[in-house]
Amino acid sequence: MSKIVPVILSGGSGTRLWPMSTPETPKQMLALTAESTMLQLTAQRAVGEGFDAPIVVANNRHADMIDAQLAVIKSSPSAIILEPAGRNTAPAIALAALAAGGGDAILLVMPSDHVIADVDAFHDAVRRALPKVQEGWLATFGISPDAPETGYGWIQAGEAIAEGVHRVARFVEKPPLDAAQAMLAAGDHVWNGGIFLFRADRYLAELGQHEPTMLAACEQAMQQAAQDGNRIAPDAAEFARAPSQSIDYAVMEKAERVVVVPVAMGWNDLGSWDALHAISTHDDGGNVHHGEVIAIDTHDCLVRSDGIRVAMVGVSDLIVVASGNDLLILPRGRSQDVKKLVEALK
Repeated sequence: MSKIVPVILSGGSGTRLWPMSTPETPKQMLALTAESTMLQLTAQRAVGEGFDAPIVVANNRHADMIDAQLAVIKSSPSAIILEPAGRNTAPAIALAALAAGGGDAILLVMPSDHVIADVDAFHDAVRRALPKVQEGWLATFGISPDAPETGYGWIQAGEAIAEGVHRVARFVEKPPLDAAQAMLAAGDHVWNGGIFLFRADRYLAELGQHEPTMLAACEQAMQQAAQDGNRIAPDAAEFARAPSQSIDYAVMEKAERVVVVPVAMGWNDLGSWDALHAISTHDDGGNVHHGEVIAIDTHDCLVRSDGIRVAMVGVSDLIVVASGNDLLILPRGRSQDVKKLVEALK
């Protein structure tokens, strides 16, 4: 049986975790939940027996940082594909499928900035999906929901075609609250976690059927790529011709043979400071502190500093993040608005 090739998508900028996450050092390059960075934790999820060397798809400016971080955990990517521009996930995954040879190599596509607390459950879900994937199905992993979340896409699981493996009945865009509550109550819907397993040739065939312009642009970009060691720089002009689309829009929602594997694995996409507060270990006052922090009579706050000392007295439900010359202060529950702040700063 061929080994699984981990494909790590590391092109995001993580603007909602400003000021620590910046275009120069996005969130996947930061140690937010553990001593290791998000990128390192992602790579460590897919090592050992059954896994091949990873392929990383990343922004050109982060190549040295990726090399350095993966070297620390003794991970040697077979390829680091340096996107000349961000074109969303569908073209990025096409580049990886082509770099893997475009044949029956099995690709495990993982964003580099997700938290998975139960890696054993993740591996078990991958094992369940594998037989159908080898037959040519495209698999996605559905996160068992515990809230009527409106910030995620949802997937309705249809008939079971293997143990713990269901046909996808439908994909649901980020829903309004009443629809999310109904899907949670129905019990047959899961969150779309953005993690995929499929053969390279099957993905490229589906892309060729539904988005032929995108496939052609990616093929030309790889044929004309510059290569230096394991670094591959696709041709910028050719890659720019690829429409910017997510894998869900371009392929998963249109393909016929798509399965979802529901899994409870302590997943979080760490999309905000509120999310980090929720999954972190709290002190007796419900606070999460990192860095030099002095807090007296303080409750339910997230405070992080990578430099200056932060002193707080008599406050509650705040997010305070100090990084370099920037200081962020906002009420807990409003951290999605950081994106607006970043826009205003431009």
